Amino acid sequence: MTTDITTTEKPRDLKGMIASPAMQAQFAAALPKHLSPERFGRIAITALTRTPKLKECSQESVFKCLLDLSAMGLEPDGRHAHLIPYGKECTLIIDYKGLVALVRRSGEVAKIHADIVCEHDEFDHSMGEVTRHTFDLKTGRGEPYAAYAQVTLKDGSVQAAIMSKAEIEAIRKRSRAGNTGPWVSDWSEMAKKTAFRRLTKWLTLSPEIADVIAKVDEHEFGGMRDATPKAHILPTKNPFRIDEQEPEAQPETPAADDKWEAEEVSK
Repeated sequence: MTTDITTTEKPRDLKGMIASPAMQAQFAAALPKHLSPERFGRIAITALTRTPKLKECSQESVFKCLLDLSAMGLEPDGRHAHLIPYGKECTLIIDYKGLVALVRRSGEVAKIHADIVCEHDEFDHSMGEVTRHTFDLKTGRGEPYAAYAQVTLKDGSVQAAIMSKAEIEAIRKRSRAGNTGPWVSDWSEMAKKTAFRRLTKWLTLSPEIADVIAKVDEHEFGGMRDATPKAHILPTKNPFRIDEQEPEAQPETPAADDKWEAEEVSK
């Protein structure tokens, strides 16, 4: 007597594993309700196709990035977040617009703006606040020499962070992906993001959002020590579930972040 044993072979390649029911179930458990695991999986597979070297990364590092990203409620779409190969490890880089989306969930921010400052711009600042920034769209702006981020809180107060190009470059060099990905293709956007990331250290954030931003640091900068003063953290009901409260419209300017050195404490 013979017995037929039917076995289901598990997918071994990354794309097959991402599309597998087991992985889809893990995505579904972490994603907010407005994002479907099917859509998230399709975007992740597109990211693998767009960056073939990701297939050379360890499966564990790719899945860690994807699961962390799904828990953040962001997609690896090249606008909010990037999957960047770093040797055999996959590194998650959150873009400027992704970081903005996270901070807006705090419910404390009414307006966000970030920009680079170029040599032909007219730029004034006082006491850490940008008071004037204009430039002529008909002529070239010249080379960038600084970047800034500024937020208006719902109570009307304004907070800003201004960074020189030298400071931004020092942070880029400490990034695992400083010589590839968006740091190469979209330096201006990453400069805005770096300034905005410094600003988030001084904003009131929920514990969930503060933990997510710390995880962003972990992905990009590994075990580097963070000596920057931490963000003010207050308890909230559940701001991380953005399907419960839609974020306000995002700013027009899109695009990592840094593990600030000890000198930053005095700035």
